[in-house]
Amino acid sequence: QVQLVESGGGLVQPGGSLRLSCVASGINFNSNVMAWYRQAPGKQRDHVAHISSGGSTNYADSVTGRFTISRDNAKNTVYLQMNSLKPEDTAVYYCNTSTNAARGYWGQGTQVTVSS
Repeated sequence: QVQLVESGGGLVQPGGSLRLSCVASGINFNSNVMAWYRQAPGKQRDHVAHISSGGSTNYADSVTGRFTISRDNAKNTVYLQMNSLKPEDTAVYYCNTSTNAARGYWGQGTQVTVSS
């Protein structure tokens, strides 16, 4: 029933930007917190950012000042604007309906590769 579809990943040079999107269905989107996570090769899946139903945002220290999470409830979509990208940002990025990685639902992920 619940489906999350991420898109917007790709290959970008260090210092570049990407904008990720996640379209949700099967949930009451307007009432849900939405979050972005990422998983780099050989590492655990970590929280990147989340946005509450009311629009309050939180960011991991590693991305604060560079990434911006936003949502468009009319489109059931959450976005992640990523600026000043670094090689260490390389990961598969996932959206989720919870701030707890052990709960909620996952999308299929979208690959972000930051390399020269």
